[in-house]
Amino acid sequence: MSKTVKLADIAERAGVSIVSVSKALAGKKGVSEEMRRRIRDIADELGYKQPSAIAGVTAFEGYSLGVLIHDMYLGKYDSFYLHMYQVLSTRATSRGAVTMLETINDGMIEASVLPKIVEDGRASGIIIIGKTDPDYIEKIRERAHVPLLFLDFCTDNSEADAVISDGFYGAYYMTNYLWDMGHRDIAFVGSINANGSIMDRYLGYLKSMSEHGADTSRLKRYEDRTSDGVVSDSVMKLKKNNLPTAFFCNCDLTAACLIRKLEGMGYKIPEDISVAGFDNYLAPGSCDVAVTSYEIDVRGMADRAVDTIISKIKGEPYAGGVHSISGHMVIKDSVAEL
Repeated sequence: MSKTVKLADIAERAGVSIVSVSKALAGKKGVSEEMRRRIRDIADELGYKQPSAIAGVTAFEGYSLGVLIHDMYLGKYDSFYLHMYQVLSTRATSRGAVTMLETINDGMIEASVLPKIVEDGRASGIIIIGKTDPDYIEKIRERAHVPLLFLDFCTDNSEADAVISDGFYGAYYMTNYLWDMGHRDIAFVGSINANGSIMDRYLGYLKSMSEHGADTSRLKRYEDRTSDGVVSDSVMKLKKNNLPTAFFCNCDLTAACLIRKLEGMGYKIPEDISVAGFDNYLAPGSCDVAVTSYEIDVRGMADRAVDTIISKIKGEPYAGGVHSISGHMVIKDSVAEL
């Protein structure tokens, strides 16, 4: 029989006190976010089960969380949103809830065909990951009659509840870093009207460039998505005689795509051109250069999303509105000092 993992085991591995471990796992103040992530990772590695989570299986038995994702976000390779769903599902399990994933598509939206999860009334609450058609969301809301929460996007409805990553300041910090590395000609890569997350990152980039005295009317921006939302280097109209010294890409998948395109043009990364990304998530083998990025706190977002939707289901008081979860910089190999 395997040994029961105790708080002391985690504390010893992390090099902190048992009190710090307890605060980190309970989501309480008094522990830095970096240490909280480290403690949680160690707890997961050791297979620690919180007593409150085990008891919660009985307390919350019967809560089913429907999770909807548009299939455009689930590409041929490992997807960031699929990873987010897996983290979300783990958090739901720790709260004694189960998740049911269903994809939606343009055909369903155009024909006003609602997801089976909604039609069957099987979900106690619904989480929608990634931006989709606002009219379709309203149809889901009208038919489901259960609490809704948006993850990684928000709508123009001020009363809606959402959990997003801090794209604005994450992009601001990344652009500041590129500037600190000596770059002045910094381009943004992203289709800003594709979704709110990309727009937020673009605005954070603009804030940094403006504060550094750049002429924002002359900044370079390149599209990265086709009309159906797929990241592709075919839409990046690069001219070899007019390239910046650094690119800031709205996500790591775009950064990897851009790096392959630049290497095909004969450039070396980062010796000739620097490339930075956002989200710190790439499937293995996607890129031959480790991408400097701003990591999204997926775990923190999932924790807040599940805790909020369960509070809504139970009718408990909760902090509503849009919650922005900060991440952190991850310095790798794709940016060089100019």
